[in-house]
Amino acid sequence: MRIRGAVGLLLGLLCAVEAAKVNKHKPWIETTYHGIVTENDDKVLLDPPLIALDKDAPLRYAGEICGFRIHGQNVPFEAVVLDKSTGEGVIRAKDKLDCELQKEHTFTIQAYDCGEGPDGDNMKKSHKATVHIRVNDVNEYSPVFKEKSYKTTVIEGKKYDSILKVEAVDADCSFQFSQICSYEIVTPDVPFSIDKDGNIKNTEKLNYSKDRMYKLTVTAYDCGKNRASEDVLVKINIKPTCKPSWQGFNKRIEYEPGTGSLALFPSMHLETCEEPITSIQANIMLETNHIGKGCDRDTYSEKSLHKLCGASTGTVELLPAPSTSANWTVGLPTDNGHDSDQVFEFNGTQAIKVPEGVVSTTLKEPFTISVWMRHGPGSREKETILCNSDKTEMNRHHYSLYVHNCRLVLLLRQEPTESENYKPAEFHWKLDQVCDKEWHHYVLNIEFPAVTLFVDGATFEPFLVTEDYPLHASKIETQLTIGACWQGGSARMTQYFRGNLAGLMIRSGKLENKKVIDCLYTCKEGLDVQLPEEVASAVKVEFNPNQSSLSLEGDDIESFEKVMQHISYLNSRQFPTPGIRHLRVTTTVKCFNEETCISVPDSEGYVMVLQPEEPKISLSGIDHFARGAAEFESTEGVTLFPELRIVSTITREVEVEAETETEGEDDPTVQETVVSEEIMHNLDTCEVTVVGDDLNGDHESLEVDLAQIQQRTLEMSSSNVGMVITGVNTMANYEQVLHLIRYRNWHTEALFDRKFKLVCSELNGRYISNEFKVEVNVIHTANPMDHANNAMVQPQFINQVQHASVDLSGHNLVNTHQASVVPSAATVVIVVCVSFLVFMIILGVFRIRAAHQSTMRDQESGKENEMDWDDSALTITVNPMETYEDQHSSEEEGDEEEEESEDGEEEDDITSAESDSSEDEGGEQEDQQGSSRQQQLEWDDSTLNY
Repeated sequence: MRIRGAVGLLLGLLCAVEAAKVNKHKPWIETTYHGIVTENDDKVLLDPPLIALDKDAPLRYAGEICGFRIHGQNVPFEAVVLDKSTGEGVIRAKDKLDCELQKEHTFTIQAYDCGEGPDGDNMKKSHKATVHIRVNDVNEYSPVFKEKSYKTTVIEGKKYDSILKVEAVDADCSFQFSQICSYEIVTPDVPFSIDKDGNIKNTEKLNYSKDRMYKLTVTAYDCGKNRASEDVLVKINIKPTCKPSWQGFNKRIEYEPGTGSLALFPSMHLETCEEPITSIQANIMLETNHIGKGCDRDTYSEKSLHKLCGASTGTVELLPAPSTSANWTVGLPTDNGHDSDQVFEFNGTQAIKVPEGVVSTTLKEPFTISVWMRHGPGSREKETILCNSDKTEMNRHHYSLYVHNCRLVLLLRQEPTESENYKPAEFHWKLDQVCDKEWHHYVLNIEFPAVTLFVDGATFEPFLVTEDYPLHASKIETQLTIGACWQGGSARMTQYFRGNLAGLMIRSGKLENKKVIDCLYTCKEGLDVQLPEEVASAVKVEFNPNQSSLSLEGDDIESFEKVMQHISYLNSRQFPTPGIRHLRVTTTVKCFNEETCISVPDSEGYVMVLQPEEPKISLSGIDHFARGAAEFESTEGVTLFPELRIVSTITREVEVEAETETEGEDDPTVQETVVSEEIMHNLDTCEVTVVGDDLNGDHESLEVDLAQIQQRTLEMSSSNVGMVITGVNTMANYEQVLHLIRYRNWHTEALFDRKFKLVCSELNGRYISNEFKVEVNVIHTANPMDHANNAMVQPQFINQVQHASVDLSGHNLVNTHQASVVPSAATVVIVVCVSFLVFMIILGVFRIRAAHQSTMRDQESGKENEMDWDDSALTITVNPMETYEDQHSSEEEGDEEEEESEDGEEEDDITSAESDSSEDEGGEQEDQQGSSRQQQLEWDDSTLNY
């Protein structure tokens, strides 16, 4: 047994030695491998290829490679043997690789053989080789912008190298696919560009007034040409260049008439671009040169304006509005664009002669000449405004006012005196105002030898005074002309004026005082400012005389702005001239650093004065009445407008909300309704004219109490065509004066009616009333003595006298021109009383007779009632018309008598009041007769059989 065990052990050892001799070598692989794998793929491309060699080959098992083992943590790869005999193998990914998570992998790998048998005993391993695998990227991600949107602000007028930079990123791991290769602005036609790095710049200078903000859409591309998943919005705000200027200034400012003052700059402030300011000055100009005569003034006649300003009487208007009493300006062209402001145009070929008697031939010293003038650069010839020269034979100029080379010259030649010494004769003023094509007011106060000139209220002294001898004595009459000078020797006009004139006045015997001159020149519109107490001392404020210019000066911007915000426009006229008034604000500032000091440009705008509501002046009253001839011939005459009423109304449209009854309509409907509203304003003229033939001064006239006229500071002028009352006064005062106008006619034999027309106006004819026409009839009465002599023969004329005496009670019926026929007033009274007594007797007799006839009929009917008989078996038919016919026949007799009386009355004139009263009496009698007829036609029919 022991021998068997030893033999077995020996055999085993021999087998082991034999086996060791079979698997003698280890597998061999490269020491380093480099591989590439694409993400989302599992196949790795190795360099060199994965091949394990074993020197035991070709022995089975010992020379074969059974596998590869990878060493490392979380290695996402595996090695697989493709061919055991050749030792070829591959490395592949276990799962999909993500380059973005891990771009490279490094691990070690070993090869091992199959050992010495199928069970892998005595298996040998190779050394460890290092494997480097790089994961190749796939362009699976699109660029994404870092910001959801981009926003920036730039200043206009500049070109930038880079306004802002947009940036996008790509999640791909490779350089190729993770890099942004380009950016693009998707929005077309914008003045911007973008480079490959995302820098946006403008391609042209930006303008704030054109576009205040740009919205751009921008996208990005990676190097694999993938576009960004979402485009990005880029907002670029354009900021205006910081220009020092007034901000918050409305260029158009509307002014509604009658609303008082209107703030011009309520929210105005000064932009200084953060520049320190030491002081500031501003000048606000209201340009009104195109309105009227330089600004909005009352357009009353110059004479009325002088009265309103407190000037005393004695002023003569040489350029009045054309009228029946002042017709020498009829053919002169006027400027009709200034709301009845009477402006006359002279074109160098026109002139007018002032009628004799308007101005005295020799002016009493002192005297005043005033005129509104607009004149441009003229020729070298003299241009005459006013001239008084010889009417015939000679060409001497007694006094004249003319323009020569932008100089205003007054010529004043003295009348002949005992001394023949030189005296001042020509006064020269060199003025820019004469040739600046603007309206200016000129007033010359002449108190020889001193002459004072006022231009727009400012005083100017003559720069040159020349002397001359007094005129030689002559009996030649003079001619006063306007617009040229009359040459009596050649009978023609010379030295024509080119320009516009208005309000030419001469006032003799007294000089115009400064207060009146300022009043005449003062505008009804202008600038105003109400200074707040807290800034009143911080800002200096100055106005020019007519308040069209305002100057401010201060060193505190905040206080300065508050004063600017309180500047307002004011127009005190009830009916201002509509249109544009230009505004200009000129500003000058001083800074701490003069080199960088800012400059504030002028600000311009305009005030739009809206059209005022036009008043409708209505005249009403009694337009047709009759008066006795004696009343026309009396010293009092006949009042033409006893119940005249003057009313002025304006019509305006107002919006009224009307409730709708339709179901489902809750919103009210807005409707426009016209509303009339009575207003009060002044009048400046009322003219009474005759309709038909002119007044004959020998026997008729229009009269008014001059004391009442003067008490109301009005004036009256009359002619054969009527009467004109002028002066600025209330409608109530004009009513009172018009109530006093009387018409007299002391030859009324051939006069039956007279017609008159009344028209009133305001603002020199800007607003005119309706034509109120009045017709007055003359009542002619028969001779009272004739009525008395024929009273018993023709009673119908007595009735006529009765009617006249009743209807015209209270009026004097005695004709002063019939004194030779009527002995005295007592006789007339006696005749009238006797006629009235006779009329009453006849009327009483007529009524007694009618009563007697009625009694007789009643008695006859009573007698018939006394005849009684037995009528029980009788059937009686009564004719009711028999009694009516009897009565009707008697009434016809009475009617014939009344008709004869009425025929006689128609032969004389009677008033409408007489006919009305007679008709009323006739109506009452007919009613009484009708009722009596109904009573007589009634009977008792209770026993009658039909």
